[in-house]
Formats: sequence, C-alpha cells, structure tokens
Amino acid sequence: MLREAGTERAFTGEYTDTETTGVYTCRACGAELFRSTEKFHSHCGWPSFFDPADSDAVILRADDSLGMRRVEVLCANCHSHLGHVFEGEGYPTPTDKRYCINSIALRLHPSDDAAG
Repeated sequence: MLREAGTERAFTGEYTDTETTGVYTCRACGAELFRSTEKFHSHCGWPSFFDPADSDAVILRADDSLGMRRVEVLCANCHSHLGHVFEGEGYPTPTDKRYCINSIALRLHPSDDAAG
C-alpha cells in the first residue's frame, strides 16, 4: 500500500471506526500525520480526517489513475502513499475535506488518558 499506492478494502482497516484519543503517525517512518481530534465518521469505509496534524505533514499530488481525477495524499517525510483527499462532499467539518486514509498506512499512538 505505502509503496505501490494501493487501497485496502473498505471497512476492513484497523482504524476505520476507532474512537481512541491519540496521534496517528506514518507506519513507514513514524512522522506525525493526523490527530484523533480531526478524525470523523464519514461512513465511507476508511479512516477519515478533515485536516492533517500540521499543514506540512502531507503532500498532495494529482492522481488521474483509474479513469478519474483524485488527489493523492503522501507522507511529506518519506513520500509513502496514505490515501486520497476529497473536497466539497458536504460533510459538516471545518474544512469540508475528507482525507480518506488507509489504516495500514497509519499507526495510532493513544494518549495517556485514552481509555481505548
């Protein structure tokens, strides 16, 4: 997934419905990418975030594969494929963006006060 820009099957990822408080890092290099405070239930089958932890944490790149126009999300530190970002779908989030990220690309580091 991380090197060949694959996509895990919908609703199979470890973090799809996780509500644990913490920080999501890149599984390949450990860079901080997203926080649980920006995660939301999009019901699309993948973990969804409305914003990265830091605007420089990810790189966005045009992706015209599979006969459609999408925007690929890459780790800014190691350039691993994370997923795609979609905009203007009407989700009630501050950015109106959905960073649709493969669970396999992430590692969750729960906060000390997280109860699972």
